[in-house]
Amino acid sequence: MGVKLMFQGFLLFAVTAAFSMNVMAAELINLGINVPLTGFAASDGESALNGAKLAVAQINKAGGVNGRNLELIVYDDQASPKESVAIATKLIEKDKVAVGISCSYSGATRAAAGVYQAAKVPYISAYAIHPDITRAGDYVFRTSFVGEVQGRAGAKLAGEILHKKRAVLITLNNDFGESLASGFKEKAKEYGITIVHEYPYTMKDRQFGPIVARVKADKPDVIYATGYYFTAGPLVTQLRAAGINATVIGQEGFDTQTFIDIAGAAAEGVIITTSLDRDSTSQETQDFITQYEKMFIRKTDMVAASGHTAVKVAAAAIKCAGGVDRTAIRNCMAKTNLAASTGTISFNDLGEIIKDVQVQIVRDGQFRHFAVIDDARLLAPPTK
Repeated sequence: MGVKLMFQGFLLFAVTAAFSMNVMAAELINLGINVPLTGFAASDGESALNGAKLAVAQINKAGGVNGRNLELIVYDDQASPKESVAIATKLIEKDKVAVGISCSYSGATRAAAGVYQAAKVPYISAYAIHPDITRAGDYVFRTSFVGEVQGRAGAKLAGEILHKKRAVLITLNNDFGESLASGFKEKAKEYGITIVHEYPYTMKDRQFGPIVARVKADKPDVIYATGYYFTAGPLVTQLRAAGINATVIGQEGFDTQTFIDIAGAAAEGVIITTSLDRDSTSQETQDFITQYEKMFIRKTDMVAASGHTAVKVAAAAIKCAGGVDRTAIRNCMAKTNLAASTGTISFNDLGEIIKDVQVQIVRDGQFRHFAVIDDARLLAPPTK
């Protein structure tokens, strides 16, 4: 009798525990993230994922979304299109995510966007900038600037704000670098800028001697350089070591403390266009910076803020939809008007962001506020 009662008690406990676990699982809202955690882009991937983790922690601490906690389902895409397609399929079919978020580069994001669109699952590009990403369809959104828009802002910064007229472009020959350079070239003449030369380079390059020698002979007063922190750090160091004092304008690929650490004293005075203003008076931005640096014991950067913003946009859309119906979430996302760590977020009909460009300068080894570019005509994203 005692054995029977013990068995029945154990069975009741097991059934109750299983039921409780199922209820807990049902109460979670899954957000899917593809992000490079290994490979050349791992540093950016880690920062972006940390920003997303902070947003989830903040939201869940405040009671979740419609009384349900958010859960991040994360896979390493190695910034590879092949990996991101398989991951998108898994997140949609196996993990049943309400929203997918790319915390990855353009190639991986472009590849995954079509998978999400075909399945009619909302997908947010946190910081990938290639224009074709949102052209995948009406379930795809971008919370960062398209490359050409940021390039146009770079031309305005060089010609109108800094009064520079003789430019050399040093362009990373991938989607990221070429789209930024395209925007700069589109508007250069309008701001009185003459482009003397453009020099391409590859992702693998770290030694820039031939380019530096040619730039020195060109005698520019401004250099518009596209690239990531791991190429920008050596490039800026070698430009300054050669005695080239022209103003260097970078963009969000430079936006990490790692760039400053690599370039050291050569980073001083470098100016970038980006999404994050470290000196913003916005409560949302300052709370993000303070809590991020406390949680992760490291300086924040643009990709961290972008991961944070993407999760906040997803959460707001789920709250508006009142549940996890993917079409309802998509429709709410299209109507977003949200104060986030990277500015006020709203989208046009193509799912492109409409917001100001922040300009930062390196002073005393840190990014600081320099200017804001808020020209609505100049910054208008594509609509088709």
